[in-house]
Amino acid sequence: MVTRRTFLQSGFATLISSPAAAQNASSKKLKAIASISIIGDLVHNVGGERVEVTALVGPNGDAHVYSPSPGDARKLAAAAVVFINGLGLEGWMTRLVAASGAKAPIVAVSKGIAPRRMEDEDKSGRTAIDPHAWQSVANAKIYVTNIRDGLAGMDPSGKAIYATIATAYLAELDRLEREVRAAIARIPPDRRKIITTHDAFGYFGDAYGMTFIAPEGAATEAEPSAKDVATIIAQIKKQKIPAVFMENVTDPRMMQEIAKESGARIGGTLYSDALSAADGPAATYIDMMRHNIGEFTKALIG
Repeated sequence: MVTRRTFLQSGFATLISSPAAAQNASSKKLKAIASISIIGDLVHNVGGERVEVTALVGPNGDAHVYSPSPGDARKLAAAAVVFINGLGLEGWMTRLVAASGAKAPIVAVSKGIAPRRMEDEDKSGRTAIDPHAWQSVANAKIYVTNIRDGLAGMDPSGKAIYATIATAYLAELDRLEREVRAAIARIPPDRRKIITTHDAFGYFGDAYGMTFIAPEGAATEAEPSAKDVATIIAQIKKQKIPAVFMENVTDPRMMQEIAKESGARIGGTLYSDALSAADGPAATYIDMMRHNIGEFTKALIG
């Protein structure tokens, strides 16, 4: 298996051998900002030692309800390049850019992805774009190519290095894709239905043949009504949905009540919009996908 260390060292012939050299190298790193921790990890894997990346919304953070700080404005002003998800995820980014006076180019890493549409939170029958495209590994590969090109555009002398590292990482994502599909294949088709807190797994469901139902919509600030919750409980009982899952960015109490009233099993914690802390089970994008599919299979293979 290709490791993170392999990615970061690809293309480099020498190691920094003294504190002075290390400080000099650090000062010359391309400063990159990522809007969320998941994108930050992808940038880190593609940029290697040439890039210093900071995620505005860090581990276990919720981009849907995030409120930027003055410190974020200073970080943005100092950045050479900014990577965002796009697809409407970072509604606060326009205000932050204006407040910071940042001149760095903004790269939407979801560029080229066919957006998934879903029912809007107001239940009006209108549709909205689902921003959680990274939940499909194939889409994450598009993110990686956009990151590679964005870094090369700001650091042309590193273009070959970024291409080498990205190629190795894309191969690892290919292996991850095969793992996910093999795991899903073990789940009986009639059990591939679960409840999650908010609608963050639509791209996963479309890509891998699972059904996800969420009391909240695409954004975690959307509060479901009592009627919505009652409807979901009835649906769980009628369709015999095996499990409900909590997410690391949401309050678990509503899902615990749904599980209690419906009789569905409570599965483990899923990582949807943010990675875990470094010592957690989903500290990288690849770890996150492996963790989630492990939780799905534990709960659904009966």
